[in-house]
Amino acid sequence: MTEVGTGSDTDGRPGATGERPAAAAPPDRARLAQILAFYREAGVETAVDEVPRDWSLQPVTATGPGAAAPAAAMRPDPAQGRAPGAAADGSPPARPAPSRAAPARPAAATGPAMAEGLRLAQGAGTLAELRAALERFEGCALKRTASNTVFADGAPGAPLMLVGEAPGRDEDIQGRPFVGQSGQLLDRMLAAIGRDRGSCYIANILPWRPPGNRQPSQEEIVACLPFIRRHIELARPAIVVLLGGTSAKTLLERTEGITRLRGRWFPLQAGSHTVEALATFHPAYLLRQPSQKREAWRDFLDLKHRLAAAAALDGTGAEQKS
Repeated sequence: MTEVGTGSDTDGRPGATGERPAAAAPPDRARLAQILAFYREAGVETAVDEVPRDWSLQPVTATGPGAAAPAAAMRPDPAQGRAPGAAADGSPPARPAPSRAAPARPAAATGPAMAEGLRLAQGAGTLAELRAALERFEGCALKRTASNTVFADGAPGAPLMLVGEAPGRDEDIQGRPFVGQSGQLLDRMLAAIGRDRGSCYIANILPWRPPGNRQPSQEEIVACLPFIRRHIELARPAIVVLLGGTSAKTLLERTEGITRLRGRWFPLQAGSHTVEALATFHPAYLLRQPSQKREAWRDFLDLKHRLAAAAALDGTGAEQKS
């Protein structure tokens, strides 16, 4: 019987006596499936690059008092054996005193992205031109990771327009808003008051999906804001329903949460005219919190009555059947 060497050479490397390395074990498919399921539940479901990348090692280009320090500056100094700013005894650096200054407005609010968005949006005279302008807009980084520009769905010119937050995975794939589970719930909510997609118009604050369905940043919202404002102006609905906190707070310029805003009517300026706006829960929130469907139902009953009153007022008789 031949013995297998288990010694090591002088530099400590095992197997120097001729031991052959063990063959790699086959991948545990069940374990890999568990890992993928974990990432999916965490919202990680889209690859944004061909290879993994440690974004903390990328150079930081932001400048100014609030800019983050470059990642290299935050790595431990091998020569000193401690992180930058740490005391000689290795204790962590003292925390700076909290600033009492008011938070600065997002850079995008007054930057070139906002200016370019305003120029393109205001230059569009029709919904088709607005969509083309949005396709040309490069001021929002979400466009580079999205599969499609999700512009709108339904009937342009309908008396009812619904505005959500941003596309999800299914919407990004199909290029239409509210086609996933939350969209199916929205369809049922509309049907309950005698409406469907053929009698309303649907859009989002953001036309591009945030990776992993994360919350959109303020900069992303501000960059796209001129387009949704112009969208509402060109669609000319009689009533706008704001689905969720992001939509309501952004277009109404309010700071309260959706639980305080829902069920309330607000005037919404749409260019040269004003429309009625109702804030209510987003269907995705109702899927997570079914107990709130009762409040959303009250909102939609109120919406039904307002739509009937608006139809009677303009003499169109466009009220839908109950």
